[in-house]
Amino acid sequence: MVKGDRATWKAKYFVKIGKLLEEYPRIFIVGADNVRSKQMQEIRVSLRGMAEVLMGKNTMMCKAIRAHIPNNPSLEKLLPHIKGNVGLVFSKEDPVAVRDKLLENKVAAPARAGAIAPVDVMVEAQNTGMGPEKTSFFQALNIPTKIAKGSIEIVSNVHLIHVDTKVGASEATLLQMLGVKPFHYGLVVENIYDNGSVFAPEILDITDEQLIGKFKSAVANVAAVSLEIGYCTQASVPHSLINGFKKVLAVAVETDITFPLAEGIKAYIADPSAFAAAAGPVAAAVEETAAPAKKEESEEEESDDDMGFSLFD
Repeated sequence: MVKGDRATWKAKYFVKIGKLLEEYPRIFIVGADNVRSKQMQEIRVSLRGMAEVLMGKNTMMCKAIRAHIPNNPSLEKLLPHIKGNVGLVFSKEDPVAVRDKLLENKVAAPARAGAIAPVDVMVEAQNTGMGPEKTSFFQALNIPTKIAKGSIEIVSNVHLIHVDTKVGASEATLLQMLGVKPFHYGLVVENIYDNGSVFAPEILDITDEQLIGKFKSAVANVAAVSLEIGYCTQASVPHSLINGFKKVLAVAVETDITFPLAEGIKAYIADPSAFAAAAGPVAAAVEETAAPAKKEESEEEESDDDMGFSLFD
């Protein structure tokens, strides 16, 4: 590419990113490690109509964002997060839907020597189908084996590779021999910009139930503190009213002072037997309704017994 063509390409790139920054309120900063060009093309196709993917050099993306900061100062919050092998995904849709769509577009990949493992890798107990001459290879990796029907069998599950550690040449070779592709690569959401705020993708996993639970817990704490220090707040008003009513009711019970809500309590204290007599007919009615049901059940059992036949009849 000649210098003139490159300058034209850069100018078009800056114009494109400027339009995207103006049009879309949400920007996903995504990591693109180990994502090949064919997979990237498939991701672009799957996001069509939902989001647009923009890749490029970090310096060019930062320069374009800085040029747009006078129009939208909050875009400056993006700059500290543009580092490493990252790209930008622009969207107007629900961030949860876009995040889930990005997670769907992952492909299995073999473990390559020198790569950093994104997940733990376990080798399950199995018959490898390999001949006994490979036994020393498994011994070098401290994998317990035995010979079964002329082939090597792994006796127990083995934690071969730990997350965030470098894959060794022996581990990579073993997984290749077993035909295992333990890793899945795709665009990884690192941060999300949404109308001036930047947050981690874990925020999207917070549910309404969790928010309501946190809010209820906070209101209970405010009410407890308010009641303890005697400072009235909206959270403590219901509790203060109930506590005040209890105190007034206690005074009414101990004195001749009365009011409509206290008359029932005072009447019960004066003559508990009257309330017991009133509750008696209700209990009797419940027993009467239960008795016919039991009688019907016993009659059904007797009728069932009459229908039976003995082998000696």
